[in-house]
Amino acid sequence: MNTASFKGYVRAAAALTACALFGGGLSYVYAGDGEDGDAARVVRGFEIAPVPLNLRGKNRQLVGLGSYLVNAVGSCNMCHSAGPTTEFTPTGNPYYRGNLPKVVNQATYLGGGRAFTPPGAGNPSILSRNLTPDKSGRPAGGMSFAMFREVMRTGVDFDHAHPNCSATVTTNCYPATQPYDGDLLQVMPWPELQSLTDHDLRAIYEYLSTVPCITGPATGLLHNDCS
Repeated sequence: MNTASFKGYVRAAAALTACALFGGGLSYVYAGDGEDGDAARVVRGFEIAPVPLNLRGKNRQLVGLGSYLVNAVGSCNMCHSAGPTTEFTPTGNPYYRGNLPKVVNQATYLGGGRAFTPPGAGNPSILSRNLTPDKSGRPAGGMSFAMFREVMRTGVDFDHAHPNCSATVTTNCYPATQPYDGDLLQVMPWPELQSLTDHDLRAIYEYLSTVPCITGPATGLLHNDCS
């Protein structure tokens, strides 16, 4: 697969995810407390949350809506678990023959670690990030809402995990022969998500701040200090 094909694949997958996540072509509309408004989504969001939630000091309306956006119609855990074999429990994988209804693997839920590698010689392997909160209670390892919103709006990578190669940066970087901007997240569908309202983003952030912390590896980008 060449670079153009890969970009097309990622954008198509991202568009499908974003369209599903936000009601078809990012046309998510609030309609008060009716069947199509926030109230029904909030209730459903709490019904389907796959992990215990820490609601202390949280806005429950936002948490419920965020859970609905992340879990009911989104694919956040699909990319932000370690991969298809760990997204669900062994006996709760809906894709397997004879399994019971799906059971999300709580031990890996939104803990990151799924690998994506853009095509082209020398490109680094990209790991999806750990979105769970650290001991600060803020999601994505302690990210403030302002930073979270900027990531969603612009795709900026505050971790600088995969910069462009240079005379002083020669490993885990994008070679000059490749078109990728190392300051930006290259797989995350932020070009679609940047069109969300702040209300949507705040709901997602509030929900992510309530899920259990996953420590992840002992060190490195996916590590969270949970206590």
